[in-house]
Amino acid sequence: MKTQAASATATTFSAADLAERTIHRRAVEAVIWGMPAVNAELMYQAMADAKADFNQLTYWSRPVTAKNQTLTPNPDTIYLNPYYNTTDGPIVLEIPAASENGSITGSVDDAWQTAIEDVGPAGVDKGKGGKYAILPPGYKDKLPDGYLPMQSATYTGFAILRSNLKSGSEEDIAKAVSYGKEGIKVYPCLRQRIRPRPNTSTSSTRKLIRRSLTICAFLRCSTALCSESPGSSATRS
Repeated sequence: MKTQAASATATTFSAADLAERTIHRRAVEAVIWGMPAVNAELMYQAMADAKADFNQLTYWSRPVTAKNQTLTPNPDTIYLNPYYNTTDGPIVLEIPAASENGSITGSVDDAWQTAIEDVGPAGVDKGKGGKYAILPPGYKDKLPDGYLPMQSATYTGFAILRSNLKSGSEEDIAKAVSYGKEGIKVYPCLRQRIRPRPNTSTSSTRKLIRRSLTICAFLRCSTALCSESPGSSATRS
């Protein structure tokens, strides 16, 4: 009884082909690795375009629309986005207590978009409000009484806060804006200052992000290889 041997054709690659594929794969991995930090930097730049800066409260005066360029905005809330910088010491994020006048829901993230804590009724303060002290990396000093510590792995980061609407009426929108911008406060904890580490400054982080942006541009130029294979507006307060 005769058996027919299975035949297969092997694909061979030259050294140049393998080197090109390795470079492309590493570029993809670098972009995936740097994407959270790059996205956080681009969001900050959008806030800076609205004349805002670190350790200030920026907010939308109306619910966002389809023109908003963030990934997953909710169209039924008022967003408030403070960006913190703890290079000179802890930064306090003050959240008002939830009441019949409104409530704040949200989270605080570091520069890698890693969540540190939730705030508001679903967060640590359980809707009672509180003073959250965002701590820089390596911070060991004792905080004054009455502060809720948030240990950040990076010197900079941001909070995504929502002032909840009771309805979509103009009156309720105005109330939600007023409740958020008047109740949320961002300021330095001046009693607890530290000196920044010389090799972990904000400028060093910016240099890393600029390199990642360059890699992103390289990857966009390489999309042809992949295809062959199976604005936001903010108001300063």
